[in-house]
Amino acid sequence: MVDIATRVWNHKWKIDPIVRSLIDTDFYKLLMCQSVFRNRPDTQVTFSLINRSKHVPLAKLIDEGELREQLDHVRSLSLSRGESTWMRGNTFYGKRQMFTPEFMDWFEALRLPDYHLERRGDQYELTFEGSWPEVMLWEIPALAILMELRGRAVLDRMGRFELQVLYARAMTKLWEKIEALRNQNDLRVADFGTRRRHSFLWQDWCVQAMGEGLGEKFVGTSNCLIAKNREVEAIGTNAHELPMVYSALAETDAELAQAPYDVLSDWHEEHDGNLRVILPDTYGTQGFLRNAPDWLAGWTGIRIDSGDPATAAETAIRWWQDRGEDPTTKLVIFSDGLDVDKIIELSTQFAGRVRVSFGWGTMLTNDFKGLTQGDTLAPFSMVCKAVSANGRPTVKLSDNPNKAMGPADEIARYKRVFDVGQQQAFDVVV
Repeated sequence: MVDIATRVWNHKWKIDPIVRSLIDTDFYKLLMCQSVFRNRPDTQVTFSLINRSKHVPLAKLIDEGELREQLDHVRSLSLSRGESTWMRGNTFYGKRQMFTPEFMDWFEALRLPDYHLERRGDQYELTFEGSWPEVMLWEIPALAILMELRGRAVLDRMGRFELQVLYARAMTKLWEKIEALRNQNDLRVADFGTRRRHSFLWQDWCVQAMGEGLGEKFVGTSNCLIAKNREVEAIGTNAHELPMVYSALAETDAELAQAPYDVLSDWHEEHDGNLRVILPDTYGTQGFLRNAPDWLAGWTGIRIDSGDPATAAETAIRWWQDRGEDPTTKLVIFSDGLDVDKIIELSTQFAGRVRVSFGWGTMLTNDFKGLTQGDTLAPFSMVCKAVSANGRPTVKLSDNPNKAMGPADEIARYKRVFDVGQQQAFDVVV
C-alpha cells in the first residue's frame, strides 16, 4: 500500500501525473461515449468548466503553467495494450464484449482534442470544442486535474510531519464512516468519487479501504483504471449529458419534449439488465415519469441525483405501482451529495420496499473538511458540462433549481415544455 503522505512530500510531476490513463475516468463515460459514437458521432459540442463555489479562487490557487502541463499530459495519453485488452475482454454487468470492435478501434487511435484556457479574474475559463465522442472524454480528467491541483497548492505549504498527521486523520475519518456502515443490512455502496476526488492515490486508497472494511457490501468503483488494477467491478450507467445534448438538437417543442425518451430508446437497444437505469431529473422527475412511455416502467431501476432523495424515491415507487410493477424488484440508486448519515437514513427508510444502492462520491474521496486550518481542503462544487450542441445552448433544470444551467430564456422555455412548476431549492455543497 502506498504511503500517500511520503509520496506527496517527495512527488515529482512526471512520476505522479494527476491523470495517468484514458481509462482513469468514470465507467458511465465510456458507455455513453460508445452510445454517442454509434448514434450521434457528428454532433459538435462545447464543454465548459463551471465553478459553482465562487469563494474558491481557482486562478489564484493554481498556477496556469502547472495546469497546462497536466492538461497537455492528458492529450499525450492513449490506451495501453493491457487497458485495451481489459475493455475488449472483460465481463461488465454480466456481459462480455460490452464495447464493440468498431468502438474499440476508434478509441485505441484516439488522442483527446485541444482545449482553450484563459484566466478571468480569480477563476479559469476552460472549454473544449469538437466532435461529441472526443470532447465528452475531457469532462472527468479536467475536473480531476483542477481538484487535485487545488489540493496540491495547499499541501505544498505543509511540512513532512504535518502531511503524515493530515493523512492519518483523513484515513481515520474515512474508516470511522466505514465502521458506521458495517452493520447496515443489505447495504450496496459503490465509489462514485472520481471527478471531485482529492487525488488519484487517495481515491485508490479509499477503494481498498472500502473493500476491506465492507466486504461484499462494497460493490465496485466508477473509476475504470482502479477497477482494472484492483480487480473490482466497474460501476456506472448514463448521465444528464445525453438528454441535454439530444434536447439541444431538437427543432421543435414537440421534439424537445420527446428528446429525453429518445435517449433511453437508443440506450434500450444497446443494454439490458442493471444497465437499464433511468436518470429522470434532467428536466424534472415528476414530469418525466408522468409522460414516460410504458416500456420504461419495465426497466431495472432509477438513479436519484437531485432534490429531496426520499421524495424522489417515493415518486418512483408510486409510478411503478401505477403501472403494475412490483417496486420490491426495482433498483433505486441514490447518488447526490451523499455522506454516511444520509446513506444509513435512506437505507433504513427504504429497506424492503425497493432494492437500494448508493453511489458515494465527493464525501468518500475528498472529505478533508475540518482537517486543515482555515478548512483550505474542504470539498467544493465544480462541474464540466456540455454547454452547446451544434451551436445551440444546452439546458439542465434538475429537481433542484440551484443546479439549473443554461440561458434564462431557454430555461423558461424548457420549464414550459416539460411542465415544471414550483421547485424547492437545496444548497449545493458538492
